[in-house]
Amino acid sequence: MPAAVLTIGTEVTRGELLNTNSAWLSEALCEMGFSVVEHVSVEDDPAQIIGAVRRLASYCDLVVCTGGLGPTSDDLSAQAVAEAAGLILELHQPSLERIDARLKSRGRELLEIQKKQAYLPRGCEVLQNDEGTAPGFCVSLASSKVCCLPGVPREMKAMFDSYLRPGLAELIHSGLYQLRFNTYGRPEAELAMMLQELEQSEKQITFGYRAHIPVVEVKLLAKAQTAAEAKELATVAAEKVKAKLGSLVFSERGESYAAYVGQLLRQEKRRLAVAESCTGGMIASMLTDVAGSSEYFLFGGVTYSNAAKAQVLGVSEDLLSKHGAVSTQVARAMAEGAMRVAGADMAVSTTGIAGPGGGSEEKPVGMVCFGLADRNGTVYSDTKYFSGSRDRIRTLASYYALFMIADRLRSKAAK
Repeated sequence: MPAAVLTIGTEVTRGELLNTNSAWLSEALCEMGFSVVEHVSVEDDPAQIIGAVRRLASYCDLVVCTGGLGPTSDDLSAQAVAEAAGLILELHQPSLERIDARLKSRGRELLEIQKKQAYLPRGCEVLQNDEGTAPGFCVSLASSKVCCLPGVPREMKAMFDSYLRPGLAELIHSGLYQLRFNTYGRPEAELAMMLQELEQSEKQITFGYRAHIPVVEVKLLAKAQTAAEAKELATVAAEKVKAKLGSLVFSERGESYAAYVGQLLRQEKRRLAVAESCTGGMIASMLTDVAGSSEYFLFGGVTYSNAAKAQVLGVSEDLLSKHGAVSTQVARAMAEGAMRVAGADMAVSTTGIAGPGGGSEEKPVGMVCFGLADRNGTVYSDTKYFSGSRDRIRTLASYYALFMIADRLRSKAAK
């Protein structure tokens, strides 16, 4: 079933706001079995909105619009979509009452301007907003279903999942099923090479790759007569993919790499400390972004200066003077110090040159030294050379530090 996504907002067409809604909606709709054939963005202009809605509805079974449902003068979606469908706006009392109740629960009074959000096309299907005030709605136009959702991503996603997705699922009778894997450790091209023979042999599976450097997502889209048959094909192919890629696959449910490392720490009953220099707290932030990380994360120290490395972690002045802060010797000492200070079972450290300045011929920008200490007294170190911007170098270094933890825990679990 062909579908289109229409984003409404002058801030989007001018590039003042990154349009993440279209990408999220397209992925969600494709996973359900729709074929998203067009993305359109228009200004907050009634004529543009009406023209876009009518054109898309003329050949798409579904048009999902986002934006323009708020209370201000430039929020024109409800009025324009109603006109496109030949409907009038009228007050939807239950929506007005919900808006009023939501505002009062936050100690605010309903303003006259906010009542505008409760004026919806007559006879429309109303979509409740559990995360904000503006309700969404769906109307019929020609043979198309036109649905309007808020532009705020949090509100849009919640409304789609809770109220729009269930209804759309009834429209789909598709023999499509998709599975996804998150991988770390190889670039997109190498993964494609590893799976090349499998791609050629699995005729009913479409392979896809999407890089969120340094993570690469591998997607398997199965096509069959029914969704059940497609699911079976995708499941069988997925096992073959996992056999080919091995430990490169770290998630089948979209979890972050830090969440994966946290699961390993929890399974092996290890508590972790982190000592960072060039990564500036990024590793600790990634780990603590995961709910429940207090079970295994004890300490994160950004010991940026030599003095901090010495005073907080106990790195000797002689070591810093002899080898320099960016060295495997100092990285090892940082990891040992962090483990000792926190009373942890493991510790990882980073020290390097993230740039854009500060490099030399001997120690260029992008050079990062890593240390990993374990409670059994074993200390590991490594040096990597990354390229790109300062943020890219710090991100790649943070992921590699997490990889060192995962690799060590996996080797322990295998024994």
